[in-house]
Amino acid sequence: MAEIVAARFSRRHVIQGAVAVATASFASGYPAWAAKADMPQSTFDFVEIEAGQDQTHHVATGHEAEVLLRWGDPLFPDAAPFDPEHQTPDRQRRQFGYNSDFVGYLPIDGSSEHGLLVVNHEYTNKELMFRGIGLKDFDKMTREHVDVEMAAYGGSVVEIERRDGTWAPVLTSRYNRRLTAETPIEISGPAAGHNRLKTSADPAGRHVRGMINNCAGGVTPWGTWLSCEENFNGYFLGKLPQGHRESGNYKRYGVGNTAYALGRFHERFDLAKEPNEANRFGWVVEIDPFDPDSTPRKRTALGRTKHEGAAGILAQDGRYVIYLGDDERFDYIYKFVTADPVNSTDRAANRDLLDRGTLYVARYDADGKGAWLPLIHGEGPLVAANGFLSQADVLIETRRAADLLGATRMDRPEDVEADPISGRVYVMLTNNTKRQPTRWMQPTRGPTTALAISSR
Repeated sequence: MAEIVAARFSRRHVIQGAVAVATASFASGYPAWAAKADMPQSTFDFVEIEAGQDQTHHVATGHEAEVLLRWGDPLFPDAAPFDPEHQTPDRQRRQFGYNSDFVGYLPIDGSSEHGLLVVNHEYTNKELMFRGIGLKDFDKMTREHVDVEMAAYGGSVVEIERRDGTWAPVLTSRYNRRLTAETPIEISGPAAGHNRLKTSADPAGRHVRGMINNCAGGVTPWGTWLSCEENFNGYFLGKLPQGHRESGNYKRYGVGNTAYALGRFHERFDLAKEPNEANRFGWVVEIDPFDPDSTPRKRTALGRTKHEGAAGILAQDGRYVIYLGDDERFDYIYKFVTADPVNSTDRAANRDLLDRGTLYVARYDADGKGAWLPLIHGEGPLVAANGFLSQADVLIETRRAADLLGATRMDRPEDVEADPISGRVYVMLTNNTKRQPTRWMQPTRGPTTALAISSR
């Protein structure tokens, strides 16, 4: 991306701030790589606080912050009170999870003060969770420690209500639910049942236990929650059998560079024993918060990457478009367009809407425009000669497919948000400490670039 920007702008333009916010026109006719003069101005009206770190939670003058839910807070009337010295997997499954990321709100009966909160629990810090365990103390981790971690992953659905100006969870709610690394989840879409997803525990390749490292996400117009698996690669240890076909695939995703001890006690996280298990993670999971008995589904049509966000917006023809960032240095921005339009009058009709559609990857050009390149088996380089025997192969190896299509490598495309009013989609590029200076450009080392894409 830096090379394209460098080709587009002179050093003077950059110094003058011309690319503080860049707008890419994807065959839309809008002026490219320039801030729109008619962009709405901020309506925020408060005195900004200074950035910094100390022991105080600072908020702007005239505002207040309160704790709604914390790690270990009970979610059910029978849940045990939190005791970090005596935490168990059973206790954790009935309590709020660890390290919250995406937070979504789905109103009940249209209310802004009564609804369902959906929250991702991305990962765990064992050095903070367990007394006497350091950051790299894999050998000290017991089966009990690991199972507590797995019970803290996933997500929470919590009914919340505002009373007398204060928000609180409703512990007696029939909607409250914990999803963990052990929750039964269905695999759906083009990759479901493929040989590369089959394991000894699931010879059909259609059901997986749990979701892990769920980072950002989204909420659909039909009231479901999209939870995105991101750095799944860090949960697998061991080595593939010599010459295994997944060797190149797993190298592209960094699988095997483990940060967790799951594979010591659970064979499915040991590549030597279950070489296909890693292909069952890295997906977008759709969950129905209003049906606590429903089975979540990993929607393989949206591709397998380190997903950061699933920002949706309705196209003019009623189809649903989801924008996705692959949060890795030098990886890509994607969008998925459903084959069918959203049914706004029949919620159940959208149940499998995300199983059919087209996944695209973004290519940006030096003239300020770009193109969405479809990831479709049989088109261009996505053929058997390159190892893609079906659409399932394309989706399982989404990154390699995008490589071959010539997508534009980005500086960690992280958070993605869609504006339904302006039709713009915003992507935050976090950093790229691996990138070398390009002409006058310096290596980015922080959240420096906001990229806006016209969705038209």
